[in-house]
Amino acid sequence: MGSPTPEINVTPLVDVVLVLLIIFMVIAPQLEGGVRVELPGMAHPDPKAKGLEPLVLTIAADGVLYVDKDPTTLEALDATLRDLRAREPDRRLQIKGDQSLEWGPLRTLFARGQEAGFPGVSLVVGDRQARDAAESP
Repeated sequence: MGSPTPEINVTPLVDVVLVLLIIFMVIAPQLEGGVRVELPGMAHPDPKAKGLEPLVLTIAADGVLYVDKDPTTLEALDATLRDLRAREPDRRLQIKGDQSLEWGPLRTLFARGQEAGFPGVSLVVGDRQARDAAESP
């Protein structure tokens, strides 16, 4: 009888890798910046429309307002926007709204952003063709 030959048991390694994969799959959607909303689609969005990191004003499907990731109220919004505009005058404002919302609340946010003096107020939209392709069987 010779000396015993070592064998590599890969089962524990595969178990650990699968657990890590599941953890990352669960956590990855939560790493998305801002509040998750379903954006309305646009046929051909400009992929190069990037620049300074804009201030993101989000209105969720339930009507809750967020400045970046911080919840706020419509009453406190004007003071918050003016304060942020005074600190960073070149920063642009982007509005994200759930596609299920009526246009009225979004118009109100546009008006408040313009009244605060932001150099540009824009609506964030998704790519309609990519979303439609993902939804079709």
